[in-house]
Amino acid sequence: MKIAIGGDHAGFGYKRKLIPILEKWGHTVTDFGTNSEDSVDYPDFAHPVASAVEKGDCEFGILICGTGNGVAITANKHEKIRAGLCWNAEVATLIRQHNDANVLSMPARFISLEEAEKITQTFLNTAFEGGRHARRVGKMSC
Repeated sequence: MKIAIGGDHAGFGYKRKLIPILEKWGHTVTDFGTNSEDSVDYPDFAHPVASAVEKGDCEFGILICGTGNGVAITANKHEKIRAGLCWNAEVATLIRQHNDANVLSMPARFISLEEAEKITQTFLNTAFEGGRHARRVGKMSC
C-alpha cells in the first residue's frame, strides 16, 4: 500500500521510527514532514497528508501530533477524509470497520511507541464492514 505520513514536532520521533516499520511491512511511504523536533504548526503537515489521500495518491494517511486531535481536526476539513483518533488497537479496528477511516491519527504524548505500532498495524489490516455502516458513512459529508 501507499501510505502518506506526517506530523508536528511532538510526533516527529514516532514518525521517524514508524517509517522503517511500514517499509518492512512492504508499504511505500511518502513522508510529508516535519523533519525535526523544532516547533512547527501541525496544519502545515496534516493538509498535505490529507490531500494525498483525498486525491488517491496514497491509500491511507497516518498523522501524529501531541494529542492527535489537531491533526485529525485539520485532516477532517478535507471532504473525502475520515480521520480517526486512536489511542489503542480496539479503536483502530472500529474506525476502520464502522467509519471507513482513511487517515489514522495518534497522540504521541499519550501512547507508547509499541502501542503506536500495534495501532498502525491494526488500522492497515482491518477492512471496512460496509452494510449499515456504509449508509452512515454516506451521510458524513456536508
